[in-house]
Amino acid sequence: MNKISINIILLSFLLLVHSDLTFAERIKDLADIDGVRNNQLVGYGLVVGLNKTGDKTTFTGQSLRAMLSRLGINFPAGIDPKSKNIAAVAVHADLPAFVKPGQTIDVTVSSIGDAKSLRGGTLLMAPLKGADGQVYAVAQGNLVVGGLSASGQDGSSITVNNPSVGRIANGATVERSVPSPFADGNVITFSLHSADFTTANRMVQAINRLLGEGTAKATDAASVRVSAPLDVGQRVTFASMVENIMINPDDAPARIIVNSRTGTVVINNMVRVQPVAVSHGSLTVTVSENLQVSQPNAAFGDAAGKTVVTPQSDVGITQENNRMFMFNPGVSLDEIVRAVNNVGASPSDLVAILEALKSAGALRAELIII
Repeated sequence: MNKISINIILLSFLLLVHSDLTFAERIKDLADIDGVRNNQLVGYGLVVGLNKTGDKTTFTGQSLRAMLSRLGINFPAGIDPKSKNIAAVAVHADLPAFVKPGQTIDVTVSSIGDAKSLRGGTLLMAPLKGADGQVYAVAQGNLVVGGLSASGQDGSSITVNNPSVGRIANGATVERSVPSPFADGNVITFSLHSADFTTANRMVQAINRLLGEGTAKATDAASVRVSAPLDVGQRVTFASMVENIMINPDDAPARIIVNSRTGTVVINNMVRVQPVAVSHGSLTVTVSENLQVSQPNAAFGDAAGKTVVTPQSDVGITQENNRMFMFNPGVSLDEIVRAVNNVGASPSDLVAILEALKSAGALRAELIII
């Protein structure tokens, strides 16, 4: 594929972009290029310069001794270099794709000891390693800590946010790049964020309509292989054109997501309910304890009598009026929400109704509880 053909394709692409695509989205928003990804880095280091808010643990002193010994300073035997001005920390960062040696990345520094705060500290040189054990970056710099901790001599204390975690903007210098398979072979594979056969098929059709029949081929519900130029420069232009093609993704499957901890319920617009009648009410039982004092009658000379405390229980039962409502065949999300709101159901009541509908086989959706 030469430069002239690429320019013609680019012109055709610009014309297609301005066509009528009401709910279309770019391929780059629906899929990632296979092999183009971040890599996680992690390391261990020391933060110094703290205002007596550092660690009291033994391994922090051991780390300080080891660091100073590498700098030519040896402590006498039996002396533990304890200091409240240092803290042992874990350093982690994400190494972006295509990053080159000499570029900088942000790092996050977290205390792994009993340090009270990392505010005002400086991270000393800490190598960051990947999963293969190789050093890919070196971190060092002054921490920015959003948390604050303060305490008084009487034991009172106050903590705002988390003072034991900080960040260093551009705090690590990349020393090694990660090889990328982007320039290898003669195809580029796009991986959908959410596997869907219909969306993958529409992506293939859109690419083939612009670049020619047979250019793209779906290998499964989440992967689309696109034939690409062998020249790296043309491959970058080609990938840019493909990822900006607009397609109409298919609707997600009917799902209801319930967060059992917060009571949040999310229902998408594909949820349908078969004909069913629902009756929902609540029964409240209240038990109250009242203590009564029994005092002996001194007028009858009951000298042996004792004051006795006797409990008295009151049990009350309150039941709300059950209200029945009916779902017609294939009702929509709007009708479901309106019917539930009409009976004044709380989020917990809604979850109970949805679970009952699912058990009855009347709910045409996947119920996911997280």
